[in-house]
Amino acid sequence: MVCEKNSGSLHNFTKDPLALRVDGNVVKATGTTLGADNGIGVAMSLALLDEPSAVHGPLELLFTVDEERGLNGANGLASGFIKGRRLLNLDTEEDGALYVGCAGGQDTVMSLRVTRAKTTDDRPAFKLSVTGLRGGHSGCDIHEGRGNANRILVRTLQAMERRGIAFSLVAVDGGSKRNAIAREAFAVFQLNKDLLAAVKNAASEVQAMARQELKGLDDGVTLTLEVGKAEMASLLPASQKKLLTFLAAIPHGYTAFSREIPGLVETSTNFAIVTTTQGKVQVATSQRSSVASQLAWAAQWVANVGLLAGAQIVQSDGYPGWKPNLDSPILKAAQKTFLRVIGEEPLPKAIHAGLECGIIGAKYPGMDMVSLGPEIRNAHSPDEEVHIDSVKRTYAVLLELLKDLA
Repeated sequence: MVCEKNSGSLHNFTKDPLALRVDGNVVKATGTTLGADNGIGVAMSLALLDEPSAVHGPLELLFTVDEERGLNGANGLASGFIKGRRLLNLDTEEDGALYVGCAGGQDTVMSLRVTRAKTTDDRPAFKLSVTGLRGGHSGCDIHEGRGNANRILVRTLQAMERRGIAFSLVAVDGGSKRNAIAREAFAVFQLNKDLLAAVKNAASEVQAMARQELKGLDDGVTLTLEVGKAEMASLLPASQKKLLTFLAAIPHGYTAFSREIPGLVETSTNFAIVTTTQGKVQVATSQRSSVASQLAWAAQWVANVGLLAGAQIVQSDGYPGWKPNLDSPILKAAQKTFLRVIGEEPLPKAIHAGLECGIIGAKYPGMDMVSLGPEIRNAHSPDEEVHIDSVKRTYAVLLELLKDLA
């Protein structure tokens, strides 16, 4: 699961149990991600082992680790480890849908050195916070155009600059996971108290603009200003200007839609995380595309921004996409099973996110694959929820499909 929590939450993912609750037809966790992505797929797989009514042929259950941090478990899969050549992947989040394709992905991390004053000054420090955003999955939710806290924070700081407000930036921090849209971001800066009203006016103006631009998507976006603490000396003016220009230039969002599958994002990039240390500011981004050449270009585009700023660039090897095969025998079998069990034949779909099918298909050429799962919404955010009735339907389809494939 992606371990995300609201700021102010004292939850410790290494030892605290999730605070689960049932709200009508959905299961949620209070203040944290739920882990239905993809704990529910693991749960259904394990349930098969104790299911007295299950009828199936030889069956392998494959559980991988580190899927959310780069599909690392699937990447480490040895050739010959799997005997079967038909794969039911239980890692999609739409009830009644069958997925037969996914995007490939790559991370681009940029580190920009900053220069600070030799000593701290006596001006008071303040903390500017951007909160109240929904965040979400940087693949599945990127098409909605949800707000990105990092971008809104930088926009506010540049608005202060344009107004001639003399402030000295100490730190910028936002986001926490490379595969999640940043929900919260924070800046600490120093300035004279007589400029505080001007800062509040600038923040209020950006908040109003953001709420208008994100109306119906992220109405809760909120900018707050409070007394802060300068843990380090502030940046020198030239270093601050360079940093904010760099951060403002980093692209975010979808860049192209598929011409073959209506509504499917083809290519996107996510401005995921920004962290500040004494000598540098590091930015983590992730790129996705179902077209390999476009994935390479999106990663280069982001890297170009960093190179212009003089940042050090580190890019991951990435992972391959999964090209749809509409003639797949297991797809056709699954469609027949859905029609019999649910009463509707689902159309095959592709997802703008990384599935392990891409890696497994590359390691095992000819693997016949289809992916299914229950209704999970707002994955990778504390608003994550799984729909109970959809779990029942998906499990019923899974049992019948295994019987049909036996």
